[in-house]
Amino acid sequence: MNSFINRPYIICHMVQSIDGKVTGEFLSKDECAAATEVYYQINRDYKPDGFACGRVTMEGSFTNGWYPDLSEFCTTDITEEDYVSPAAKGFYAVAFDRKGRLGWKDAYIYDYDPGYNKSHIIEVLCTGADKRYLAYLQKIGVSYIFAGDDDLDLVLVMEKLKKLFGINKLLLEGGSIINGAFERSGLVDELSLVVAPVIADKTDKPLFFDSSFDSFELKDSIVYEGNVLWLNYIKK
Repeated sequence: MNSFINRPYIICHMVQSIDGKVTGEFLSKDECAAATEVYYQINRDYKPDGFACGRVTMEGSFTNGWYPDLSEFCTTDITEEDYVSPAAKGFYAVAFDRKGRLGWKDAYIYDYDPGYNKSHIIEVLCTGADKRYLAYLQKIGVSYIFAGDDDLDLVLVMEKLKKLFGINKLLLEGGSIINGAFERSGLVDELSLVVAPVIADKTDKPLFFDSSFDSFELKDSIVYEGNVLWLNYIKK
């Protein structure tokens, strides 16, 4: 599905090593500091309507493993229907969290970086998620949508993000698995790759896990201070 009528324009925006890895301890090394700053600046320059990550990335960056006590929540009035919170407005953080494992404490992400600060959280879930968790999300004002029973239908997710929340431009900043799922679904329209001057460890993960063949055209490339290279590709 290549039309943007029913879904956002999607840019996969990542910091990577020279050998194409996007997750691992190399990202915390001093040698990657300059690339990280360039990454955040480009993130802001894109002026997207939201960003999207998988559960592991969201947990590592924002929720830090915390999870609420759900024992007090009643599920009598909870149904498996999409929930658009009254707090839903402005900039969005889309969390792919099939089983509802992320422990949010607020309807918004608060972060020192203006590219993420005050983004309203949208949980993307599979049916069968704990209804007590849904009740908790409603209580704190987090929106959620459903898109599949066991695996997420990403095309449906994108359609809902545009229809329900008005998201027209989305930055995909996930890990290898969620990036690969987007790529296989034909949902990556543009690549924004900030290349750090390092080789990653053999156990680190690539840009796309389990990818399929696709082709892109180089739109732009810029060399920044600190031996950082930005590569910008557009899908053919």
